[in-house]
Amino acid sequence: MPTAWETFPIELTGGLVSNLSRLQHGLKAPGSARVLKNFEPSVKGGYRRINGFSKFDPDIVPPYGPTVVHASGQTGTTLIIGCVYEEPTIGDTLTITGVTGTYTVSGVTYDIATKRATLTLSTSLATSPADLAAVTFTYGQSRIEGVFYSAGDAASFALRGGSLWTSATGAGWTLVSKQDYGTPLVNGGSQTGTSLIVDGLTGTPAVGDTISVSGVELVYTVTAVPTVTAGGATLTIDPALDSSPADNAAITVRGASHTGGVKARFAQFNFSGVIETAMVDGVNYPAVFNSTSYKVLQGTTDILAATFVEEFKDHLFFAKSDLITYCAPFNEDDFTPANGAGSFRLPSTCTGLITFREQMVCFSDLNIRRLQGTSGADFTLTSITNDIGCSHGDSIQEVGGDILFLGPDGIRFLGATERIGDFNLSLASRQIQDDFTAFVQPDTDYCSNVVREKNQYRIFKYTTGEDKTGSDAFIGTQFMDQNAQSISWGPTKGILAYRTSSTYVSDTEFVLFSNDDEYVYRMESGATFDGVAITSQFHTPFMAVNDPTMRKTAYSVDTYFDPEGSVTGTVTPKYDFNVPNKIQPNARSLTGGGSFIEWGAFTWGGGSYGGLPDTVFKQNVTGSFYTISLQYEFDGGEPFVLDTVLLEYATEDRK
Repeated sequence: MPTAWETFPIELTGGLVSNLSRLQHGLKAPGSARVLKNFEPSVKGGYRRINGFSKFDPDIVPPYGPTVVHASGQTGTTLIIGCVYEEPTIGDTLTITGVTGTYTVSGVTYDIATKRATLTLSTSLATSPADLAAVTFTYGQSRIEGVFYSAGDAASFALRGGSLWTSATGAGWTLVSKQDYGTPLVNGGSQTGTSLIVDGLTGTPAVGDTISVSGVELVYTVTAVPTVTAGGATLTIDPALDSSPADNAAITVRGASHTGGVKARFAQFNFSGVIETAMVDGVNYPAVFNSTSYKVLQGTTDILAATFVEEFKDHLFFAKSDLITYCAPFNEDDFTPANGAGSFRLPSTCTGLITFREQMVCFSDLNIRRLQGTSGADFTLTSITNDIGCSHGDSIQEVGGDILFLGPDGIRFLGATERIGDFNLSLASRQIQDDFTAFVQPDTDYCSNVVREKNQYRIFKYTTGEDKTGSDAFIGTQFMDQNAQSISWGPTKGILAYRTSSTYVSDTEFVLFSNDDEYVYRMESGATFDGVAITSQFHTPFMAVNDPTMRKTAYSVDTYFDPEGSVTGTVTPKYDFNVPNKIQPNARSLTGGGSFIEWGAFTWGGGSYGGLPDTVFKQNVTGSFYTISLQYEFDGGEPFVLDTVLLEYATEDRK
């Protein structure tokens, strides 16, 4: 009597699982994965091959500041330049306005105080450049230390080489970090030396700001914070004036210094009807900016070298070590206690701040606190937990109304419960604990973002000098709010991210990142990693198909998928935990998908209507097994969703 064929349906769901034994994995979660690469668990079902990324702007972010020639008449292989906010590196290349050729740097002497560099060039200058001629580095080796997309400005901002730049249309980067002092003018002729009396100031110059004076050669660096009275001040500058400026000669502000700044972090606020962004970089005074204005906050030394910033209840909060300092309400530059400013301390060093449901959560490495209230008059700091902290502040994100962060044992979930003021602290990465233990390493940087339309949390590992193709990250998709165990995980490989940012503008989501090259990239853009094909893998667990003691004969595998273009790959059955000496089937080719036109999207003469694309991979297989795993491999192509698998088999005899 012929053996009856049976069908074993496998709904692909659950993401990567590594906390179960091989047999339990296949019995309890047959639709999950034992290997998953560059697939994301989809809120619409199945596993979707991830989107790629592309350059947000085709131009590099300038690496060292708004650099210019410092003095005319220079010849030979030596070039002195000013407005240099980070030290150039041997091997950099540059061009000079008005001088033909591209020049390679073979030696550097840098003065961090004066923001000047003396470069040795590999070839002599073709001609003498003009004073203040623009110096454009076509290749530099400084790292982008911050990236942020501002919905209010509809533009990207990037901190690199001690300067803040913006790009709105992807057509080049424009300097943002130069303070608006009003219309400063020289106050009195015949001035000499390193002091310059000026008037017309509406702001206070900062140490490291660079200026030029009409009719006078050279770039000058402010070396002390001046006292501004009725718009007038005496600036201390370096070098000494090259010549005496005329009375009322115009002063041009060329840039503000963020020299040495690392890991810039941002917070947006609206205190005056205009959306602005605050930035801290762990070294310098904070800055506040939008696409048309920029100023440095110098109201108290308590915020110098702040590492985190957050807006809460119309105050800006700045974290520096264990000290949290906040400004007066609606005034980011006022730190006077009588006006509502103040400070408080955490039990240990702050590792992150986030506003969450009418409170601000303050993380440290050992505990978590929350700040409640509306002003300095009633702010209260209470404990959430003294047992768990956040190890990396750039892992903190709000997803689906809950907070995820990297703790000492993996990704933790901080969610409000139905009890007022109560919190749920769960381990969200439990089902991939072994993988996450390997992922979290000492002396390694991490950053994270959210993709809101997919309800996703993404965390990236960064190691200096790492090959991009081997860089690791995890995507967590949350399927239910306030439930840590509803998060399914998918690893990625090939996205190297050091700083990242995500936000919505109208109906468009911008997810940006940067690494140790010179560009800002946009995630969720295209089908390649900036031109490199995306390889992807999905391996099912070893499934017992009802009973691990019964031998089965495999006949066919039908894979249902949802294509966005042509799809090619392979599927390889692996039997009985892939034990040695077990004869294994060969890989089967998969080809399907293709282009098609939906009703209403057709342009006359631009194509022809046809049926829907192929959405089932049908493959005959052979061999007998007690347990079976299906290994899918894909190399490049457009994204697609693996939805469901049907295994046709017959049950034979008992082991």
